[in-house]
Amino acid sequence: MARPDTGTRARALLVVVVVGHVLLISAQVGTAAGPTLLRTAVVSVVTEAQEASWLVVGGVRSVWDAYAALRGVRENNAKLARENTDLRVQLQQARANAAGADEMRALLELRPHLPWKTTGADIVAGSISPDFRGITIDKGLSEGITRDMPVISPAGVVGRVALPAGRTATVQFIVDRSAAVAVRIDRSRTEGIALGNGDGTLRLEYLSATADIQAGDLVVTAGIDGVYPPGLAVGEVGRVERAGQAYRAVTIRPFVDFSRLETVLVLVAPTPVWAPPVPVPAAKAAK
Repeated sequence: MARPDTGTRARALLVVVVVGHVLLISAQVGTAAGPTLLRTAVVSVVTEAQEASWLVVGGVRSVWDAYAALRGVRENNAKLARENTDLRVQLQQARANAAGADEMRALLELRPHLPWKTTGADIVAGSISPDFRGITIDKGLSEGITRDMPVISPAGVVGRVALPAGRTATVQFIVDRSAAVAVRIDRSRTEGIALGNGDGTLRLEYLSATADIQAGDLVVTAGIDGVYPPGLAVGEVGRVERAGQAYRAVTIRPFVDFSRLETVLVLVAPTPVWAPPVPVPAAKAAK
């Protein structure tokens, strides 16, 4: 068993000796450039190792830079998304403020042209019950608001005060199912009663067979119901149906968009302010 081990050792020693001689010769033999073969070989190996390490480091750095850049892009995108959301909210607020300012400006422009004393009111709540179409305003008994006072907007008639309270009041829309307004057709002076349908429209009832009504006719208050003064805009005739000589159905589309109301005017003194004073009898004046 000792012979195989001796042969293996001898071969290994021979290899070591040969490699040693080669290294010694390489260390002594120069190249055309000057350095020895051993130095050239070592430098080549080291250079290749350095290039490989730089490639690895460069790859890792590229991956890291890409990750950092991607992370920065994500953060910027999140920041831009937040800013976009904030700008959208600000835009909505600006639009709402502009709409409210426009409505208030329209009311202020309307008031000087009205022959009645009015007071402005903001809407603080809508109707909760589906069977009642109306709103709650921020003026009540403490501000002189009483039952059946007319409520209008720049577009036309809104309704009447149905239930005044201390500092608020409930207003019934003219389109409520239980609401009624005495109206007339402005073109033909035909009079009738406009009843609410509960769906945002009105129907014209109690018409004579000879009444002259056409689609598109302007409908105004007649002033004979004891609530609304005459001449206030209500809406326009939308659909006209006849059954022979009689009218079967006449639909009125109101001018007011009841879903977008924010402010209204309450007519607190329906008597025209420009009405001449009542003359004093001569007998009383003499006294």
